[in-house]
Amino acid sequence: MKSIKIADTYPKYSWNLLFVAWILATSGTLISLFFSEIVQLPVCVLCWYQRIALYPLVIMLPLALFPFDISVIRYAMPLVLFGWFFALFHVLVVAGIIPEAAQPCTFGVPCTETHLTLLGFLNIPVMSLMTFSLLGVLLVLTKKSFIKNTEKSIIN
Repeated sequence: MKSIKIADTYPKYSWNLLFVAWILATSGTLISLFFSEIVQLPVCVLCWYQRIALYPLVIMLPLALFPFDISVIRYAMPLVLFGWFFALFHVLVVAGIIPEAAQPCTFGVPCTETHLTLLGFLNIPVMSLMTFSLLGVLLVLTKKSFIKNTEKSIIN
């Protein structure tokens, strides 16, 4: 029976997907910091929760790249889901679907205001939802690719 080292069996495709997820998380972090610190856009409560989910990924994901560690998905996915649900809630608040009584932003910066809109529909909550959605898809694809390649390596 062959002995298989996990580090030898991971596909480059899985590594690349995880790397793209890290680039996406880093880009989202830098963009959010640019809007809040340089452009001076106010940050609402829901935006802070989304940042809490996004910022740790910038440190967590590259640590799993060298050496490649697929178990990072177990720790990153809860953060991605947490951020995704808050981003979805924020999009629904901005759209007016969530009643005012259920909105967390009553004092200070209101969550219903959009200070930046691109192309007529792309505001910060929508961009956040897209970012967390892509991160989730990338993490799932990374896991599936790793499992598929590991099964091939074990059979061969």
